[in-house]
Amino acid sequence: YCPPWCLADNDLDGQMVFEEFVHYLQDQEKDLKLVFKNLDRRRADKMDSKEIMQSLQDLGVHISQQHAEKVLQSMDKNGTMTIDWNEWSNYPLLQPKENNIPEITLYWKHSTLFDVGDNLMVPDDFTTEEKLTGMWWRHLVAGGGAGAVSRTFTAPLDRLKVLMQVHGSRSNNMCIMSGLTQMIKEGGMRSLWRGNGINIIKIAPESAIKFMAYEQIKRLIGSDKETLGILERFVAGSMAGVIAQSTIYPMEVLKTRLALRKTGQYSGISDCAKSIFRREGLRAFYKGFIPNMMGIIPYAGIDLAVYETLKNSWLEKYGANSTDPGVLVLLGCGTVSSTCGQLSSYPLALVRTRMQAQAMLEGSPQMTMSGLFKQIIQTEGATGLYRGLAPNFLKVIPAVSISYVVYENLKMSLGVKSR
Repeated sequence: YCPPWCLADNDLDGQMVFEEFVHYLQDQEKDLKLVFKNLDRRRADKMDSKEIMQSLQDLGVHISQQHAEKVLQSMDKNGTMTIDWNEWSNYPLLQPKENNIPEITLYWKHSTLFDVGDNLMVPDDFTTEEKLTGMWWRHLVAGGGAGAVSRTFTAPLDRLKVLMQVHGSRSNNMCIMSGLTQMIKEGGMRSLWRGNGINIIKIAPESAIKFMAYEQIKRLIGSDKETLGILERFVAGSMAGVIAQSTIYPMEVLKTRLALRKTGQYSGISDCAKSIFRREGLRAFYKGFIPNMMGIIPYAGIDLAVYETLKNSWLEKYGANSTDPGVLVLLGCGTVSSTCGQLSSYPLALVRTRMQAQAMLEGSPQMTMSGLFKQIIQTEGATGLYRGLAPNFLKVIPAVSISYVVYENLKMSLGVKSR
């Protein structure tokens, strides 16, 4: 926990001099004026509980009338059940962490914090201030770095998932231990990280394209609000995901092929790409494209819906006392929502992976998406659509935990103001 005065300690010497204190108060007052102007919808130089509810709803935070009145009463000094500029500025100036309306949304950043390997969740909204000050790209860089570290740590489980999706069957009932043993016997310890290089390389272009597409789609939707409602976020986020995935999809095919390769089959990423193009042509880089695109909608929708539900449940129950949910609540909500999103789209992800890998399997027919679904259900039953789910779920908690820790440290190094 960082007390309010430490935010004013610009030289980080553990002491606050008078000049630092004055500078801190001036910065706080500027921020408070911007927020007050956005919340005062009627331009009456005061706001009531309905305006607080509506403003938070626009930010994706839904609270009850009773909760809004509690927040208002904590600031209302003259008993009018409205807040004017003096009441607004005096309350949070030296107490920026408790019951501070702007802080509610800052704690609940989602997509930049959590990387579970599949970058399909709806992007976060950045405020105008974050865009103008350049904080948005620092958040994206910190998120990308966190994703790279977490993916590297969980790469063996990710490769095991791909092997179980492609080679697992009733006759070859591969489990976690036998799969790991098989990989080590075939290629040694280093083989556990096959495909991880391209998995890290694609983070930067995918995140950048998704962010730019999301911002453009928000403008096309025509909303004049700084942040969107849940439905608008889902539509804009899903469309941005489709654009980003369409652009970098050949990397997804390369990742699958490199993860499945045998020792000595390819010398590297470029050799793998050349080999695929030479033997199968350009179309091979888009095998499994349709199920991949179809999987974005259930993943993004369910992940967003579960996260918002958990967030609002916490705020409804505890938000009157504090806006800070704490690390464990954030990690818990992110883990549960990501897991639900993955579970909903997993059969499509499995079919996508098999379509990407078909040409590598000797004697395997080149089947369509519907053909693969029918074959899997007929030969393995409905459970066959969830092969590899165990290692996929095993990596969620370490991936979320590692990405959160690395994200927070990178954020501090890049000069992003800690919440």
